[in-house]
Amino acid sequence: MRLYGTCSLLGLLFLTVFDSSECLQMTVRPDKGSTVTVFTELPLDQCALCTVSDDNDATTSCHSSLSLLPEVEVKLLFNCSQPIEQAYAVTITRTIECTKDTCNPATEKGQPAILKEFSRTFTWELKAPEKTVVSLDILGEGLIETSQPCPNGFQYSVTTSKTNAKGRTQYCRGGSVTRFDLPNGGVVSLHVNPKAQVDSILFQASAGPLKGRTMLVSVDSGTTVVVSRDPDEPECEVCCVDGSTPNCSPTEKTLTNIEKLSLEFSCLKPQDVYSVSIRKKIECTQKTCTPAAGEVDPDLFQDFKRSLTWDISVPERSVLTLDFPGGLKEMSEAENCQNGHQYSVSTTKSDGKIRTNSYCKGGTVSNLDLPGATTVTVEVPKEGELDSFTVKAAPRGGRMMPVMPDPNTVVTISRMPSDLDCNVCEMKEPTQICKPTQLILRDPRNTTVEFTCPQPQDVFSVEINRKIDCTTTSCSGDIVQAESSLFPDFNRTFTWDLKVVSTQTFQLDFPETGMRQIPNEETCPDEHTYSVVIYLRTGRATIGTFCKGGSVTTILARYKGRVSLQVPGNRKLDPVDFKLNVGPETSMAAIVNVNLPRGVSDTDFITANYPGDFPDSQQMQWDFKVPGMHNYTMHFRDYTAPECLNNEVEVDYQKEDKKMTRLTLTDSQPQHQQGNFNMVLRNCETNGTLQGLTLNFRVSVMRSGHPVLCTVDLTKNQGVSLQVEKVGSDPFCEMRINSKVEQKINVAAGTKADLSFLDCPKEDMRLTASKVIECQNGMSCPATALIVPQLDSCLPMPLHSFTWHLTVPQDSSVDLVSPTGSLRQSLPGQECNQSVSLHVAEADGFSVGDFCFEGIIQKVQVHGNVSVTATAEDFRKTRGPFLNVSFSQEIPETIIYRVSPQMSSPTLLATPNWPQGMKPSSTVSWIVTLPSQHQAHMQFVNISQPKCSDRYTTIKVKMLGDNEEILTHREDKLSEDMLTMTRSFYLTMSNCIPEKGHFGALTKIDLQKKSNLLAIVLGVMGAILLLLIVLASVCLVAKKKKKDKMNKESSIYMGKGNIFRQSDRHFTKTRSDNESHVYASIDDTMVYGHLLGDSSYADSMQQHFNGMQVDSYNTFTGPTDAKLPVIKEPDHEPEMDQFKTFLNPSESFIPSRPRTPIDRQDSLGFQDRRMVVNELYTFKSLGDINTIRLSGFDMEPQPPIITEDSL
Repeated sequence: MRLYGTCSLLGLLFLTVFDSSECLQMTVRPDKGSTVTVFTELPLDQCALCTVSDDNDATTSCHSSLSLLPEVEVKLLFNCSQPIEQAYAVTITRTIECTKDTCNPATEKGQPAILKEFSRTFTWELKAPEKTVVSLDILGEGLIETSQPCPNGFQYSVTTSKTNAKGRTQYCRGGSVTRFDLPNGGVVSLHVNPKAQVDSILFQASAGPLKGRTMLVSVDSGTTVVVSRDPDEPECEVCCVDGSTPNCSPTEKTLTNIEKLSLEFSCLKPQDVYSVSIRKKIECTQKTCTPAAGEVDPDLFQDFKRSLTWDISVPERSVLTLDFPGGLKEMSEAENCQNGHQYSVSTTKSDGKIRTNSYCKGGTVSNLDLPGATTVTVEVPKEGELDSFTVKAAPRGGRMMPVMPDPNTVVTISRMPSDLDCNVCEMKEPTQICKPTQLILRDPRNTTVEFTCPQPQDVFSVEINRKIDCTTTSCSGDIVQAESSLFPDFNRTFTWDLKVVSTQTFQLDFPETGMRQIPNEETCPDEHTYSVVIYLRTGRATIGTFCKGGSVTTILARYKGRVSLQVPGNRKLDPVDFKLNVGPETSMAAIVNVNLPRGVSDTDFITANYPGDFPDSQQMQWDFKVPGMHNYTMHFRDYTAPECLNNEVEVDYQKEDKKMTRLTLTDSQPQHQQGNFNMVLRNCETNGTLQGLTLNFRVSVMRSGHPVLCTVDLTKNQGVSLQVEKVGSDPFCEMRINSKVEQKINVAAGTKADLSFLDCPKEDMRLTASKVIECQNGMSCPATALIVPQLDSCLPMPLHSFTWHLTVPQDSSVDLVSPTGSLRQSLPGQECNQSVSLHVAEADGFSVGDFCFEGIIQKVQVHGNVSVTATAEDFRKTRGPFLNVSFSQEIPETIIYRVSPQMSSPTLLATPNWPQGMKPSSTVSWIVTLPSQHQAHMQFVNISQPKCSDRYTTIKVKMLGDNEEILTHREDKLSEDMLTMTRSFYLTMSNCIPEKGHFGALTKIDLQKKSNLLAIVLGVMGAILLLLIVLASVCLVAKKKKKDKMNKESSIYMGKGNIFRQSDRHFTKTRSDNESHVYASIDDTMVYGHLLGDSSYADSMQQHFNGMQVDSYNTFTGPTDAKLPVIKEPDHEPEMDQFKTFLNPSESFIPSRPRTPIDRQDSLGFQDRRMVVNELYTFKSLGDINTIRLSGFDMEPQPPIITEDSL
């Protein structure tokens, strides 16, 4: 009967005990010879196994485990709160008994259907006489050895003894193993999962006499083999058959120096019972080893577990080297190697101590250097292969060092905890004295120290001690040596033993950087650790451990003490240069002077001996110097109060010229106070059996000053942003924006921000501002003047620079023009030294150059976005405009300069970003405008050429208005040294894509006035010709005068009417028709003489000019006297002998003007035909200019007038 899920009424009792439980009731009857045990590992209150009575279905007893008797039927009730299949397990044990030749039962059927709802373990125990083997033939599928759970749930286990759990072997189905040969006591088991179908017949058993294993073994004389049985394994004899009588042993057999010895075991698998130990010897001199390798016969007991040992001996002061080709991995002694190959290397040092290291096979350690006799042991598992190793010996490398201690100095070489074998020796004639632990050198003489190992710095440390005795006023030696050459690669401790008069103190003055106290067990970051120790009547007391850089400036200690400096090996000695002086008398054990730092800080201090006890009945003082405008607060972070036998523990505070305040450890300590103060800690006489006085305290310092506040409002200045950054080294400057501490403040455009500056000097902050000017359409954007806007006056620092970021569309350019008319680029040798400078850069930050005012640059055009940064000495005095900005159409070049050279000095034209190179693939042009009648000499002063990866660098020059280029230069061709430009011209430079180097050029232009040699020659020839004509004319006039004197002349005066008769033809030409008004010369004194006020001058002129005046027109008013004038009318046409025909033009025309460009009508080569009124020096008529060309020289054509449109 079987009930599952719900039980009969008999099980209702359990339903009330186990909530939500499962129950199962069944009847079981084990077969004969079977022992069945049902059990659960869960507690009885969760799972129970009960027997049920057949009379009334009542339970009789419940257990966690129940053994069932063979051939006895029992009704079982399973009730559990957990799934029943997982809660219970069943073991079924049967025994197979065998004689020497048969077994019962011969065929093991088992009981496969019993309790199959649970996991079951079937176990067969074998019993047989001695020296009898039981064979179990597996029926069906063969088995395979494994160490993992079987996937189908059928797991076999075999062991030679019921008590030998470590010799258990597991198998799964699906292999080639079909038979087990087992001795008496062997056990075979099969574990199956719940509901697994088990075959009714599994094995067929048989018995027979035990036939052991026989081996032939050879062992040389240098090898010892020990075959030993594990006491926990079954009995098995090992016999040496050498003759008719075997030599047998049930436990162990030792073999050495044998050849093919027959070794018999009385068990089937002696490798499971016996293990083998093989020991060999290797002897070495200081040069060679015999044998030279650690190896054994690989077939010797290969299927046994083996332990192989090599004892390697070497002479003294020899080093042994073991090379492992396969490599080793160092392990701890407690670890086991996964592959079973475990190495152990033990070395005996000179002091008799043994050092052992463990390794596993396979790793990075390929060789071992060992200082003495060594034992190598290798544990090899069954069937394992052994890797051999080589052995080498050599004299042990030592190290010798010359040492010469200074006077009053003691050098102590001490051994550190180390397993290395090394001694230190001092050469003293005639022998050498060696010490394994410590060597002390006291004599100030040259001594040789020898170490018996190559790296003694790993074994020994060095202490260098110096004694300094002080008088009442001074000390006899310096506290620190500048550099010590002794043992630089050793761990060193420099100590100075200080002693003064018992009533006084020794004073240690540290440099300005000070010292910082740290816990006594810590090490300084720079590995230079200082400590100060004093010696009191009560014993040694450590004042503190210190590092470089801190607030401790002076330490005073009473009577006797020691200062030490610890420096590790291979660390260059860099000591603190502190001074030793004799201090004043004091009752304190020590006094520590502290300069607390500015700003916010927390400085920790500890009492003497901390965390140990402060000395009894002693007092220690700290003098604190607090910076001005700072508050301090005392915090007792950790302390222990002792049990006082006399007096009390007290803490005294005292400020300068103020009353002392006495507190206890538990009182509230001073908070938020100002001014310098000292603190004295006084201990009582304590109960030494209890915890003493300890104190760890902190001094917190904070500023008490007030910050400078400023609210910046950029909502009114469109596009303007601010930046404030620290440029000073003051670490206590604190800048905040909207209450957040920042190292750099950025106030975005169009926002407001609350700024504060605490302890920030003006010179330590830099204020910069910027503005974005954006043009959406280059043709419609208005011109803009770059003017610095008014910033908030609350900003405490001056404006350093202002930057305008000019943004234009891609099809537009930016035009920069100076409001003063011109710009000058700052170049080497021609730097700008004005109070205002302008830095121009492209959008990507590439520099165009630095500029100032008053130069030769009329305009700068940039293709694309550009930034202009103005820097001034004082923006309050200079706000601009700095540049006038306009926007124009796109230009093909990257940058265009319009320049007008001057005569005052040579002009230098530099490529952008000079002396660095131009931007790759960029082009720059200069439009150079020359004045009229001037020419320019252009020379390339400095050209740097790159190695181009693409394109070429080019330089082109051509005249304005010409299509033909005067110069085209590439980097692979040489340029001309100098060019002469006779009129305005273009200069264009283009860069390639450089692979190495950069392209840049510096061009010099010298402006000069033109010199016309042909005009000078023609002028000289004309002057000579004119002189000849004048001489000829004078001769003709003189001849005419002589002839006219011979003729009598008469004239008629007529009061009214025409003075000429109609028939009179002597003056037939009118004034405008004849050339009587054309003068060779007009004398200024004759023209203006009547205007002079000086009568004497006028009288003298009358004497000079006898006769009528020429070409001085006055209105005729009649005769000046009573007599009528006599008119002489010659019969022929007058020769105008009163006039000179030609004079020097320079004496007859307009006076010379300043050297300015002149028109053609102003040139000396032309003269106006219009008459001039001599008195007023003006033209008599207003007609057009009618010029007379006086020179035959053809003037050069004038340069065209340059306009924006023509370019």
